[in-house]
Amino acid sequence: MNKTQTILNVVFAAAIVVLCVLVFAFRADKTKDGGEMVIPVTEENRMPVAFLNVDSLLVRYSFAQEAQDKLMSKQEDARAKLNQNARTLQNEMADFQRKYENNAFLSAERAQSEYQRLQKKQQDLEDLENKLAQEIMLENQKLNIQLADSLQAFLKDFNADGRYQIILSNNAKDNILMAAEIYDITDEVIDGMNARRK
Repeated sequence: MNKTQTILNVVFAAAIVVLCVLVFAFRADKTKDGGEMVIPVTEENRMPVAFLNVDSLLVRYSFAQEAQDKLMSKQEDARAKLNQNARTLQNEMADFQRKYENNAFLSAERAQSEYQRLQKKQQDLEDLENKLAQEIMLENQKLNIQLADSLQAFLKDFNADGRYQIILSNNAKDNILMAAEIYDITDEVIDGMNARRK
């Protein structure tokens, strides 16, 4: 029995060696550049999935560019208005301080009244800053909604034939770490959306 078991162990060991050789030989034939097995994606074996690089869309879609320029212009106008009002208030406060130090006010009540007027003007400036920031935030939200609606409407027409079951968004390679270029429909979508807009 011992002799039979030894023969079986030798046969199993030989079978394992042969199996390992065959597996490694098969993998060596099927690998590219010594890496993992690579199966190229073609139109025939392509999955019904695509992705869109949203960052590229925001940079190259004419509506997004115009909306961004409009928003930047509004921000610059608001900043200029706030800076002008702040300079005026600073000058008035410096003038008040100089008059107060030189006892130029006829009475303490007059000085107190001027101080309260400047405090109110400062509060009004802060309120204006908050109001303008709120308006810009709402404008940005409105533009984002318009952009999303525009994209959804385009993708509905673009995929009317049902060739894609899923279209993913990708921001700065954040969601999709790696994908074959054949799945990237960014250029096609941007060109189509810009053409549709004209």
